[in-house]
Amino acid sequence: MPRSAGLALFTLLVPAGLAAQASAAAVREVFVAESTFAASFARRDTAAFAALLAPDAVFFGRDGAMHGRAAVVERWRPLLTAAQPPFSWKPVSVEVLGTGALAHSSGPVYDPDGTQTGTFNSIWRKEPDGRWLVVFDKGCPVCDCERKP
Repeated sequence: MPRSAGLALFTLLVPAGLAAQASAAAVREVFVAESTFAASFARRDTAAFAALLAPDAVFFGRDGAMHGRAAVVERWRPLLTAAQPPFSWKPVSVEVLGTGALAHSSGPVYDPDGTQTGTFNSIWRKEPDGRWLVVFDKGCPVCDCERKP
C-alpha cells in the first residue's frame, strides 16, 4: 500500500476508533449516573436525587408534566419521604449520541415485591462540567413483550 494511502486510511480509522472508545466510556458514565439516581431514591436521599436533575428537567407524571428541578422534587417529595421506597428501577439499556451530549437510559420499574410494573425512559444531558443530569423522564406500563416469565 502506498504510504499516502496508508496515511489516509489511518486518519480515517483512528478517529472512528477513538469515537467508539469515547462512546463506550459515555455509556458507562450514564449507566453509573442512572444507577446512582436510582440508589439515591432507594436511600431516601432527596439531596442526592435532586443533584442529578437538570435545573430545566421535565418529568412526566400521572398529573401532567413537572417543569424544573424544584417542581420535580416537590412532586416526588411524598415518594422520597415514604418509610419505604414505593418502587425501584435499574438501567438495562443506555445509548449515547455520537456527539456525546445526550443519552437515553431505559429499564424496568419494580414494585416493592419485585414485580415489574413499568419501564422508565430518561434522557440525560452532559453538562459543561462533565456531569450527566436528567433532562426528561417518563415511565410507561410494562408491555407484554417485556414481562419476564
